[in-house]
Formats: sequence, structure tokens, C-alpha cells
Amino acid sequence: MQFVSTRGGGKDAPVGFRQAVFQGLAPDGGLYHPLEEPDLSGIIRGFSPSTSFTELAFRMTRALFSQELTEDQADQLCRRAFPFEPALSRLGPGHLLLELFHGPSCAFKDFGASYLANVMQTFLDGRSQRAIILTATSGDTGSAVAQAFHGKDAIDVVILYPSGRVSPSQEQQLTTLGGNVHALEVQGSFDDCQSLVKQAFTDPALSKDLPLTSANSINLGRLIPQSFYYLWAASRDLESLDPGSSAPGTSVRSASASGASSSSPAAPRPGKSGPGTFCVPSGNFGNLTAGILARRWGMAADGFIAATNANDVVPQYLETGDYQPRPSIPTHANAMDVGSPSNFERMSALFQGDFHAMARLIRGESSNNQQILDTMKDYYQRQGVYLCPHTAAGVRAGDRALKEGTAQRVITLATAHPAKFPEIARLATGTEPAMPQRLADVMSRTKQATLIDPTLEALGAFLRDSFRS
Repeated sequence: MQFVSTRGGGKDAPVGFRQAVFQGLAPDGGLYHPLEEPDLSGIIRGFSPSTSFTELAFRMTRALFSQELTEDQADQLCRRAFPFEPALSRLGPGHLLLELFHGPSCAFKDFGASYLANVMQTFLDGRSQRAIILTATSGDTGSAVAQAFHGKDAIDVVILYPSGRVSPSQEQQLTTLGGNVHALEVQGSFDDCQSLVKQAFTDPALSKDLPLTSANSINLGRLIPQSFYYLWAASRDLESLDPGSSAPGTSVRSASASGASSSSPAAPRPGKSGPGTFCVPSGNFGNLTAGILARRWGMAADGFIAATNANDVVPQYLETGDYQPRPSIPTHANAMDVGSPSNFERMSALFQGDFHAMARLIRGESSNNQQILDTMKDYYQRQGVYLCPHTAAGVRAGDRALKEGTAQRVITLATAHPAKFPEIARLATGTEPAMPQRLADVMSRTKQATLIDPTLEALGAFLRDSFRS
């Protein structure tokens, strides 16, 4: 695959995957996106319920990047990146939950961050180069990136997060590792953090002095692997989770978690309709963009629901055709507190600026704080199921689509473990979910973070003092 800027620059000189990964943003400030859309429908039809997630990731990596990664490199990359996998569970008639919180930081961003970390390490092996990862987070990105890159050779990580606007567990996960992971507590919003990262990448002096790149979803190396769990979900035997066949919360996992490059051909997927509509809790819209890519490559899907909190810039656009970014407002679903989502630019490029084409495929739905709390309370009281506040926004949107008949089956992406938000869970349900041990371990560690003003001068001073030789 080759990639060009969303802003039209570089069409005469597209870049490969390696350059796009290490450059992060295109020179004109745009986001890299595929120059052409490969038809991978034959490969995708070959995925079956017995195809493990690791094997699926390997096959997609080979299909997309065979000119830059050897078969052995792709195999080892996917084995190292994915010692964890998704799961599917049933919420109710026609409503499935794609659980993406079984990785080290208990959030969906583990998939993209772990893949990107191992891609970068693969490309850097045997070379004298270094990389400085500069990334902004509204919560889950930072903890996933910190876990994925911690201890990686020849890579340093700088994470910018908004002071007082991430949950205590998120802050602990991204500020307590130390070593090659550096946390910057920015006195501002997530939009300020994201703006600082973009300014740093396009600042000629900083770019000349330091080998900067990103691990946000603006980086294709993190975005593309997020398409893999859509493909995994679409290849499962979803009929086995029809109402009455299993109790709510019963999980369906990959048949095997090993053997990325198995030589045994997968059984063909039985002929059936598409998996339904994917409902995606959305903040910066990288997750939804990954689903759109999967569909463009050949995945069967009826469409998508973009589920947001009160920061409803994209749902408003899908309703009116008028895109009006604005300052974000804090909500209970803090990882989605984004008023100017970066990946909207990539989404618009994928649809060539055609609002009507985007609106036909994607429906927008926003939830306020009370609606999120009510959904969390309802599922806990009726089924004993805890939902994180972001997942609750998605579940509410999916339930509405089923009730209104605009979707026949909904697969809502469960983006984070509910135990990452115990304060919100207690507010909604009066109780707190049990905390996974991998999350409990970080809560006793000491915070290590540097407080900075939301200015490029403050960020540049930290970077030069820390990394310029």
C-alpha cells in the first residue's frame, strides 16, 4: 500500500507504510490515507470462526504490507503484538458486544498501540535510528501507548494529557511506568494537547532537531490494525449468539490464540448476510475510520453508528451537513471529550467530501451525562452487567437503532473495562465492578508527571532539554 495526504499534497510522490508510520503527519499537516483501496474480499471471505485473531492479523498484514515486511517479520510482529484477543458477548435480542478491553491497559487502544510499537521496533531493528513518540490522550490512548512502548529499544514516549480530565486509573496507567515513558500534564483540554502535538510535527525547527512521530490514531500504524477486530467479529458465527442460545454475558472467543502463520487453509465462511451494524463509541473517530477501511476492503457490514457523548460535532454534521468544530466540554465519558476530532479529516477524504455518501453509511447518535448514567444503571439492575460510560453511550445508541428498526443486528464496541471508571460506575449503580489484577497493580505506584502550560514553547523546551544530544 501507498499513502498520500488528506490535504491533497504528495499525490505525485506517495509514501510507503514505513515512512507514514515514522512521519506521523504528512508534511502539509494532513493525515496519511490510502492512495488506492485494495480489494481484499477474497482474503476476508477466507476468515472463519476458527481463524484466531493472531492469524487474521498476520494474513491482513501480509496482504497490506508484503513489500515492506517479510512473512517472518509479519508473523513475529503479530505474535508479539497480540497475546490478547477480542471477545463477543450478547446483551439482548439482536445486540452483541464486541469486548475490546482484554489487553494490558483494559481498553480497545491496546490493539493499535501494541501493533504500532512492534511495527516500529521491527523497522528499527539493526539500525542506528531512534524515534520519539509524541502523543495526546484524553485517557485510554495514553495508558495503552505507555504499556505498549514501555521498555522498547531505541524509542522514547512522551504523552500529553489534560490535567484533571482523565480518570484516576487512566492517569496512574500513563504516569507510573517511568523509564522511556514520559508523561506531560497539560494545563488545558484534550484539544489543547492534540493541537500541541500537531504544532510540534509541523514546526520546522523541532522536526529538524528531533525524530518525532505519533502514536495517536493520526498514525496509520495504529489506525489500520484497529480494522482487524471488525474483521474478526464479522467472521464469527454470530447466529450462535441469537436470543435463547446463551445467557447474557456468555463470551465467544477465538478458537486459538497462537499460530499466526498456520499453513492450514481456513474453512470458507458459510454463506450468510453481513454481520449487521457496528455501533462505535467515538471521540477522535479513529476507531470508526478503521471500521470504514475494513468495509472498503471487503468486509460485509450494513453500516455504522457514530455514538458520542455531548461533544456531538460529528452527529450534528451527519444530520445537517455542516461541520462546526468547537471547544470540548467535560463529560462522564471523558475519553470522548473531543470537540475537533482529527480523524474527521480522514473520514471526509475517504468519502471524497461527499456528505450524502457518508450520511448513508453512518448514523450519528449523542448521549448526555444522564442518559449515559441511566444506561449503565439499567443494564446493571436488569442483567448485572457493568458498562463503562463510553460503552454505555454506544449501547444506548444501538438499542435505539434496534427499537426504531434502523438496524436488524447491532455489534457495539465495548471500548474499555468498566473498572477503569469506578467513580462513574458507583454514581450510576451504587456499586463498583471488580478490578482486574493488571489494573489493580498500577494503582499503588507513584505518579511521575511534568506539569506544563498548553503552549508549543513549553512543549519544545521539554523535548529539547530531554532528548537533544
